Amino acid sequence: MKFSILVMGLPGAGKTTLARALVDFLASVGKTVEWHNADNVRTKYNDWDFSHEGRIRQSLRMKDLVAAAESEYVVCDFVAPLQEMRKILAPDYIIWLDTIKHSEYEDTDQIFVPPSKYNYYIADKDAERYATEIGEHLLFLSQHSK
Repeated sequence: MKFSILVMGLPGAGKTTLARALVDFLASVGKTVEWHNADNVRTKYNDWDFSHEGRIRQSLRMKDLVAAAESEYVVCDFVAPLQEMRKILAPDYIIWLDTIKHSEYEDTDQIFVPPSKYNYYIADKDAERYATEIGEHLLFLSQHSK
């Protein structure tokens, strides 16, 4: 069974650092993992449009990447500032990094809507510790959802 994970928060909150550590943790315990970083996806499609339409298009791309994944876990790290974007992706597990209140991108800060539902809330930067805690929680969930 595939399990999708969204690592979200403002630009500079530590999403990529946490996602990398979480991917490493899951791989270290023998799990298959795919990781989709929003900047890498935008680079692949040469699409740096941050209009509303561009942001929705990015969410749809991320959703398609998750759907095509053949690994046990799929980690997506991107800002996902709008509830609509999170609804499109429909992840199984949301990690909200609320480690900063403002990013270097005022337009993103202005539209960012904090998630009303999430599985794990992080208020400080300690990627290694959180990656282990979250990874263990994900393993627990997978063992008890069968």
